[in-house]
Amino acid sequence: MKAILMTVLVCNALIFNLQAQVGVGTEAPNKSNIYFDGSRKMLDEKWTYWDGPRLKAVLPIKWFIVKDPVDGGTVVNTNDPAAAGGLYGAADIVTKEKFKDFRLHVEFYVSKAGGNSGVYLQNRYEIQIFDGDTTSHGIGAVINESPSGYKAYNGIGKWNAYDINFRAARFKEGKLTKKPLVTIYFNGKKIHKNQAISQVWGGINSGVDGGNDGGKGITDTPQGLKLQAEGHDVLYRNIWIKKVDLMKADTDF
Repeated sequence: MKAILMTVLVCNALIFNLQAQVGVGTEAPNKSNIYFDGSRKMLDEKWTYWDGPRLKAVLPIKWFIVKDPVDGGTVVNTNDPAAAGGLYGAADIVTKEKFKDFRLHVEFYVSKAGGNSGVYLQNRYEIQIFDGDTTSHGIGAVINESPSGYKAYNGIGKWNAYDINFRAARFKEGKLTKKPLVTIYFNGKKIHKNQAISQVWGGINSGVDGGNDGGKGITDTPQGLKLQAEGHDVLYRNIWIKKVDLMKADTDF
């Protein structure tokens, strides 16, 4: 009986630990790095504008630090003047550090209906943030590759969290052998498991390799995490990344 009880307690602890590792407010675990803590200093130290073909912005970064509308503290607003009118690629920001496989946590807040931004894995693959859209181009979607995770969305005026495990594309002698894979929790709910990604969408102004063979010419290069400016009041906070080495083609967690 004691052994059975101990097994139950261990299982419950494991379940609790798993649940504690995803969702709004999740803290960075050991051996991870924080990439945005709400400060202007970290924004300038760890991020820069993506130098894409449509870049219109000039450093220092014009995204601005504002008060967290829910929990106090400070967060960053994506509404860079250079991106007004939805001019994606004109003022997107990207981490200076580049990544291959990684575990990501990022929290976002949509201020108004239709708010639009995006989280780009390796500055290639967009995990969409688009309020009001429940299609494969809507919030929670691996853009144009998966259904939206709209049912998990907390909605306007509330914080939301993506927890993402990403495995980069694999190559042999310069040729693609394995597509990139991603598993995503949205506000603590698993919405995609080992979702394969076939290409970069949105063209040359969207991200790295967007202009290669219609976005299908993915190259074998680590790239930074990118956040998209679309001229909307979308806020970000609590961004951290843990580098991993996913030997097997499995991103589930």
